[in-house]
Amino acid sequence: MKPPSHDLAFLPVRNEVPIQLDAAELGVSVEDIKRARDRRHVHRNRAARRRGTLLWLLIGPGILVMLGENDGPSMISYATTGAAYGVGFFLPFILLTFAMAYVVQEMTVRLGAATKRGHAELIYERFGRFWGFFSMADLVIGNLLTLVTEFIAIRAGLGFFGVPPVAAVLGALVVNVGVVLTQRYWTWERVVLGFAVFNLIFVPVAILAHPVSTAQVLHSFLAWGPLPGGFTNGFILVVMADIGATVTPWMLFFQQSAVVDKGLTTADIRHGRIDTALGAAAAAVAAIATVIATTPLFLHHVAASNLAGADFARALVPYAGNIGATLFALGLFEAGLVASLTISLSSAYAFGEVTESARSLNRPLRDGWPFYTVLMAAAAIAAILVLIPNAPLVFITLIVNVIAVLAMPPAIVFLLLLVNDREIMGGFANSRLSNFFGISVTVLLVLAGILFGITTVFPKLLPT
Repeated sequence: MKPPSHDLAFLPVRNEVPIQLDAAELGVSVEDIKRARDRRHVHRNRAARRRGTLLWLLIGPGILVMLGENDGPSMISYATTGAAYGVGFFLPFILLTFAMAYVVQEMTVRLGAATKRGHAELIYERFGRFWGFFSMADLVIGNLLTLVTEFIAIRAGLGFFGVPPVAAVLGALVVNVGVVLTQRYWTWERVVLGFAVFNLIFVPVAILAHPVSTAQVLHSFLAWGPLPGGFTNGFILVVMADIGATVTPWMLFFQQSAVVDKGLTTADIRHGRIDTALGAAAAAVAAIATVIATTPLFLHHVAASNLAGADFARALVPYAGNIGATLFALGLFEAGLVASLTISLSSAYAFGEVTESARSLNRPLRDGWPFYTVLMAAAAIAAILVLIPNAPLVFITLIVNVIAVLAMPPAIVFLLLLVNDREIMGGFANSRLSNFFGISVTVLLVLAGILFGITTVFPKLLPT
């Protein structure tokens, strides 16, 4: 007998005649039932050893967090990198930053699967009310400013095709609200994954631009250089921008909470690692392709400082053709859209976890209205700010970069403390090797932040 779609639990009795009981009488929520149905599919495919189907069911959070971080400002950062420095130093450097991102995000997978708690919730429980609310407020404010830059990217990408700013921004907002109103994590995840795949659209742009040979690209990874212009303030700024394009605080909160919302268990940690590695690899390919695609601007001495948003697409027309420029603009739109969907959700997760209210896309709208309100309000406020005439959008973008630089080291310190807490992690706590990599990433980020701070306060220390 096929169960109906409403909230009923079915219990077998003698002669296999099912008795229907209301889920509420059993203390089971709609959220629990939806997640249990997803887990039933996982269990069946694991028992049947259908490895391909099992991987398909379990991937999602890792790919989304990595491709979500390849957002509009990130792709512009990579485009600026290629236009300013070519394929020498920065191709292996970008690969290194995604390796750093994998180290950090793998810890969030284990943390979410082992504790069944989101990142903000664990900070609240383990370090107290103050740090819980501080981390939530810091994330929400930083995310709001970042969301503004995502809608700027959406506006710029569609502006290439002559779409008016109001139509572009409001259309993207409608997509955000529509996907959320499915009220099902699985559906939301699959829809956003469908959008995220188009981040790889920058690969054909690089092929169409073909500024350098494959041998030159491979040589840049092996030789790690040269560095045109030397060690300057401009170089440090690009380094910080590329780090901020790969490792940011919202990623910790999003992936850990998504792991919990998806219902992953400790048995799924291996697949969570594969998911995260696939996401890091795909995002690195897209980022490197963007650098390669804009290298013709470097080779032909086109000033990258004069370019922003869709200007890169227009500048690529002589080198990648109209098709390449069109794909670049579409990629910029996709990057902003996917990031707006994932970043706004990370804010809602953190709010629900700290306020001990609803924090799942599996929760019905009537029960989880505070969660959904925060989620949709974050996107709506950012969209409105982008449409304000003469809004200081460039200033907002700079503030976002500063917040990312300042917020990431403390966020990783909290993460390291949590994954080393054997009371909550048990046998899934960090090994010595994991701590070595995690601490190394933290030290590198701190040193990069210090270097950026020193050169910002004392710009005359380095040549311009």
